[in-house]
Amino acid sequence: MEALKTRGLDSLQKRIDAAADNPMRQHVMETAKHFKTSWIELGRALYSVWRDKMYKEWGYATFDAYTSKEIGIRNQTAMKLLRSYSFLEKEEPVYLKQEYSEGTDTAKVPSYESVDILRLAKNNKNLDSRDYESLKKDIFDKGRDAREVKKDLTALIRERKELEPEEARSQQRLSTIRRFLGTMRALKKELEFANYLPISITKDIETLIKRVEDEVDDAG
Repeated sequence: MEALKTRGLDSLQKRIDAAADNPMRQHVMETAKHFKTSWIELGRALYSVWRDKMYKEWGYATFDAYTSKEIGIRNQTAMKLLRSYSFLEKEEPVYLKQEYSEGTDTAKVPSYESVDILRLAKNNKNLDSRDYESLKKDIFDKGRDAREVKKDLTALIRERKELEPEEARSQQRLSTIRRFLGTMRALKKELEFANYLPISITKDIETLIKRVEDEVDDAG
């Protein structure tokens, strides 16, 4: 396994050397070589490549092909790096400042997996601002492992759902009504196509569908 890793790094280094006439392309490969310890820099570089579609200038039809063939990173990892960096830039820009990187214990620098979990937590309606701040502290100040953070987050979301039974019931009600509405629409079309019922009854069904639609709109 170590031999394969070494060969992979050697191959990447050859591509780095070959790209000496293209500083940006060379820079991305250099950051990829060390991304375990400097993933933010790689995320920033990949974001530029993805946003400006630089990979096309370098002979790759897709971003996926570029990341896998040129810098040896799977598309799933590359996209997670992009999302994590973009999230920090938008929501937590202080952690992108150079002085933070230089003044923080490397053991506490958050991984891109942890930041991606924080991103998901930010958009989760079951969590409030206090939950988010507590999670952020665990990730940025304590440097907790992504697996531990994800486990705690899952438990917290489950707890919040249990504490809000009325909201859960409301969501279940709305979901059931929407399924019922979809079924009615499909059956109405089938009945009209086959001409199984008088027009007067078909109109009654249409009126009922409209009433249910209004109920969904009010609930939404």
